[in-house]
Amino acid sequence: MRMRKMPARTIVVMAFSLAMALAVAAQQAGVHPLSGRRFAATMGVEGAEWLDRAERDLEEDPDRAIDVLKIEKGSTVADIGAGSGYMTVRLSKKVGPQGRVYANDIQPGMLDLLNKRLAKAKISNVSAVLGTQDDPRLPDGALDLVLMVDVYHELSQPQLMLRHIRASLKTGGRLVLLEYRKEDPNVPIKPEHKMSVADAKLEVEAEGFKLTKTNEDLPRQHILIFTKS
Repeated sequence: MRMRKMPARTIVVMAFSLAMALAVAAQQAGVHPLSGRRFAATMGVEGAEWLDRAERDLEEDPDRAIDVLKIEKGSTVADIGAGSGYMTVRLSKKVGPQGRVYANDIQPGMLDLLNKRLAKAKISNVSAVLGTQDDPRLPDGALDLVLMVDVYHELSQPQLMLRHIRASLKTGGRLVLLEYRKEDPNVPIKPEHKMSVADAKLEVEAEGFKLTKTNEDLPRQHILIFTKS
C-alpha cells in the first residue's frame, strides 16, 4: 500500500508544535531550551538582609553601575526583582522627580520591605508592582530602560518574561543585566548564580534584543546592555 505524502504545510506546523512542546518541557524542568543553563532558585524574603549587607557597595559598586547607564533625568525605568529596594532608591535619584521607577518583585514580602524603605526616605517617584513568574506587569511601550541586577539567572520563565519586557520598552529602549561573571572562577558565588556573556547573548537575543554593549568596570559583574530590536 502506498503511503500518502504529507503536505509541506502540515510538516512545518507539526515541527513547530514539537519545538514548542520541547521548549516548554525544558523550562518546566528548570533548564533553558537554547543554552541548557539550569535556572537558579529565587531568593526568598528571608534572605533580604543579604541584599543590604554592608559589604555590597564594595563588592558590586552599584553607583558606578548606574553611572555607566547614563540614565537621563525624567526617564521612566523599571527595576525587576527589586527586592528591598537597594537599586531602586539609586534609580529614583537618577531619574529625578519628573521621572518614574517601577519597582517589580514577585514576593509581597519584598515589596513590603521596599515600601517601608521608600516611606522612610520620603521617595515619591517609585511605583511598586507585584509581578508573576512570567509577567512583570509593566505598562506597554512606556519604559526607557529595564534593569535586572543579579536577577535574570533566577527567572523560571525567562523567555516569557523577556517578551513582556520587550513589549514594555519604547522603541530603542534598553534592557540591562548585571550578572556575576561565570567566566571567572575567582568570583565567590555558586555557579548557578552566575551568567556568561555567551549564554546571556544567546538567550536574550532570541527574544528580540541586540547586545549592544558589554561593560566590565565592576569588580565582579558583567554589565550587559541590550537594545530592543
